[in-house]
Amino acid sequence: MSVIVELTIPSAAFELGRILRIEEPTQLALETMVPLGGKPTPFVRIRNDARDTFERSVGEHPSVNEIKLVNTHDGETLYSLDWEPSDASLLRKILDLDAVLLGATGGADTWRLELRFPRHEALSAFQDYYTEENVDVSIERIYNPTKPDAGPWYGLTPPQRETLSDAVEGGYYSLPRQISTQELADSFDISDQAATERLRRGISTLVSNTLLVEEPEE
Repeated sequence: MSVIVELTIPSAAFELGRILRIEEPTQLALETMVPLGGKPTPFVRIRNDARDTFERSVGEHPSVNEIKLVNTHDGETLYSLDWEPSDASLLRKILDLDAVLLGATGGADTWRLELRFPRHEALSAFQDYYTEENVDVSIERIYNPTKPDAGPWYGLTPPQRETLSDAVEGGYYSLPRQISTQELADSFDISDQAATERLRRGISTLVSNTLLVEEPEE
């Protein structure tokens, strides 16, 4: 069974942290890591008010061939990074273990990474690596994501997923509540009872396939 790890690491100990240098209080987010041309291509999002210094700093790094602007939206800019990753790096080790970088946010001093390893053995190999290399990694959380047969959306049906997502984004679970059950139901052209039932079943499915997953026996 796969295992998800949330960890923090000093920016100076993480290859992309050294390349994507920023100053406080700026934060950036690593949107995804796409394998293009045999190497991982990072897509990075940063607020527009930090664009100029960020572009200049990253473009001057010796391992960077080009930083490309992808798009701008809602005060933020998305870049792709054409670079030459080192063969002996934390990121390369992560990829060699078939781990997936689910997300990452970085600041001037620290990065927070969310990684999915295919098996616990791969996670153990990663821990052996950073211990031997004296990399200051701090594990914040380790958990099994879902039941193996839960599917890509934790077992949720498309209507349940859409209703739950709209409920959270619309403030249904906020205090005070910002959208009523009837308003939520109207957006899907269903009754308030049907909306309530979607939410109830959706939450039950999420909890069953995440929080109530038992650790497999060795």
